[in-house]
Amino acid sequence: MTRSWWLLVIVSLGVMIPFAAPYLTFDAANSRVNIAPGSVQYPLLVTHILLAAAALLTGFTQFIPRIRTERPQLHRLLGRIYVGSVLISALLALPLVGYMDDFAKATGFAALALIWLFTTYKGYRAAVRRDFGAHRRWMIRSFGITLVAVSGRLLVPILLLTYALLHGFSLPEGREGMVEDVLNVNIWAGLIANLMIVEWAVLKPKEQKA
Repeated sequence: MTRSWWLLVIVSLGVMIPFAAPYLTFDAANSRVNIAPGSVQYPLLVTHILLAAAALLTGFTQFIPRIRTERPQLHRLLGRIYVGSVLISALLALPLVGYMDDFAKATGFAALALIWLFTTYKGYRAAVRRDFGAHRRWMIRSFGITLVAVSGRLLVPILLLTYALLHGFSLPEGREGMVEDVLNVNIWAGLIANLMIVEWAVLKPKEQKA
């Protein structure tokens, strides 16, 4: 478990650092998406990304047993930072949907934000009620949604191969069209994959043992 967990940490950082780095310049010219001139899109996007990165980092710490058992105050502090980062980042994601011109991408981004909000709120409320079993399950679900930022990008090569197979290894819209189509659905793919892994591979075995 320790090895697989730290492997997940390394892979996640390896994916997210190069993605987030251009936004640390606070220069809209370095954005990976088209920015509407004279709009609030870019500051919303940068804040969303930075808070999502904070949620990713603090989320990892929530599952380290030594912090949880030996330093409960630090665990609670980092948990509050995680919850606050998720709530603000997810809320900022909703107006960003309006700047997306592809329906699949926009609905996937909106669904991701809403499920992120819901699972995190349920986890927080369970902790307030001191129902720590429910708190743990909901926070695992919440962090699974946080990791869609990673899995959605890791699935891109698989989605590209799937696109090629479905089109008989021809590219009717060219290479750029193929990449654009894949990037419009990778959020949905990451969301579905992570929900399946959390519910069937992580939570269900533990519920059966209990």
